[in-house]
Amino acid sequence: MVENNVYDAIVIGSGISGGWAAKELTEKGLKTIMLERGRNVEHVKDYHANKDTWEYPHRGGRTKQMEEDYPVLKRDYPLNEKNLDFWVNEKESPYTEVKRFDWFRGYHVGGRSLMWGRQSYRFGDLDFEANLKDGHGVDWPIRYADIAPWYSYAEKWAGISGNRDGLDVLPDGDFQPAMEFNVVEKDLAERLKKQYGGNRHFIMGRTANITKPHTGRINCQYQNQCWLGCNFGGYFSTQSSTLPPAMKTGNLTLRPFSIVTKIIYDKDTQKAKGVEIVDAETNKTYEFYAKVIFVCASAFNSTWVLMNSATDVWEGGLGSSSGELGHNAMDHHFRLGAGGKVEGFEDKYTFGRRPTGLYVPRFVNVPGDTKKRDYVRGFGYQGSGSRGRWSGEIAEMAVGGAWKDAMCEPGNWGVGFTAFGEILPYHENRIFLDKTVKDKWGLPVLSMDMEIKDNEHKMRKDMTEEMKEMLESIGVKDVYTYDSGYNFGMGIHEMGTARMGRDPKTSVLNGNNQVWDAKNVFVTDGASMTSAGCVNPSLTYMALTARAVDFAVSELKKGNL
Repeated sequence: MVENNVYDAIVIGSGISGGWAAKELTEKGLKTIMLERGRNVEHVKDYHANKDTWEYPHRGGRTKQMEEDYPVLKRDYPLNEKNLDFWVNEKESPYTEVKRFDWFRGYHVGGRSLMWGRQSYRFGDLDFEANLKDGHGVDWPIRYADIAPWYSYAEKWAGISGNRDGLDVLPDGDFQPAMEFNVVEKDLAERLKKQYGGNRHFIMGRTANITKPHTGRINCQYQNQCWLGCNFGGYFSTQSSTLPPAMKTGNLTLRPFSIVTKIIYDKDTQKAKGVEIVDAETNKTYEFYAKVIFVCASAFNSTWVLMNSATDVWEGGLGSSSGELGHNAMDHHFRLGAGGKVEGFEDKYTFGRRPTGLYVPRFVNVPGDTKKRDYVRGFGYQGSGSRGRWSGEIAEMAVGGAWKDAMCEPGNWGVGFTAFGEILPYHENRIFLDKTVKDKWGLPVLSMDMEIKDNEHKMRKDMTEEMKEMLESIGVKDVYTYDSGYNFGMGIHEMGTARMGRDPKTSVLNGNNQVWDAKNVFVTDGASMTSAGCVNPSLTYMALTARAVDFAVSELKKGNL
């Protein structure tokens, strides 16, 4: 019956953004339904962390059959036996590629909050002002001051560990105690600071792994099996952090296997009145109605929902009046960097399997950078110092006691870094509906058409050379560089396609993440990003979501929605 399908709020998607939306809406008293297209994954019960590598038939690796079944996932590291069920069934949910795009998706409750890399950084004024200053894309409708309190709010609940490093390029946050440098990292960090007069830094990576008990969760146990699901709740996920308080309110209905096919738009009120779903198990269609809708289906799927909500008002979909829906797609380009050997420290070793490492904040095209660059924006690095266990192996002695002794030696210390660079918001980098190809449920699929351009290619040269120079200058030996090549999507940081802006003629959303064309629809995940920065974006989604919910509820109370 229709009356059972009426709520105060609808949340589409249950990943990082959707979980936050559900928590905030329900805690503010709104009866909310969270619609997730995939299966339910229960905290602890459905995780894989208790299973040891030798218990898997192929020791956690990949098989020829898996490669056949997952032609996209096999392009990079995610294809493995251990958490295969956390990755999307590619045969059921295909997409098409005008240009190669590696789309690694998680269709289940929690989404990629169960598999994410957990690095958590704030955007600063450097990022929010970039488009305006160098003329790429459109100006962000917000500045750091607008979102700073919401970063704090998100950090305090999610539990982000890190140091307050006092760097202009990377704003500090409200952190739990940071994880510790190992002895080599500490030494190299001091050398670097001295060498560059305090202008370059190795800092401890800020991560959504808690270092002390928090909100009923147990601190990180240094297992580094995060993407299998954490039985301790040691890192932020929907299941560990945002779903429990949402459920506790009694205001949340969670409905898995619910594929939202469109947002139902009412021309008379110029607002959305609800959504249509297809039940992924029964193929039956249902409608749900609400005063406010939060679209948090992950960047490109959120835009898919908007596009598939085409009406006689907007042929290109809800939010398409500017002509920007589907455009300005972004990611972070990476898979290159440098490393080398570190002499000495042979009497020292590392502790546990720390789930984070060193971070090198951006130092190019910032105040104090004296080098002339032939590109705009910048990059940071993630890496670590480590001691290899097996480098004592002697090929000629692969049997016997001497070989066993050699295998027990830890080997030499080394250090390695991977760079992550910003991709500019090019209008021509886009996604669109491919109506010639249908998924398992007869729905049109997305087509990907994007590439990195001259600015990114020029940046990539610096990304290897700068780290090589830094490592050599602080005494690292046998320094090497590498570039494994990059294809769009590999960063798993897809952003844009429904960007925020100041003008409804050039953007899809306003400064409160409202769709210009339907003010009771909010998009708060990666789709909303106006530029990409060079830091991991998930913390920004959390902050934007909490901020948008606060605004939406306030507007509801005023009768404006």
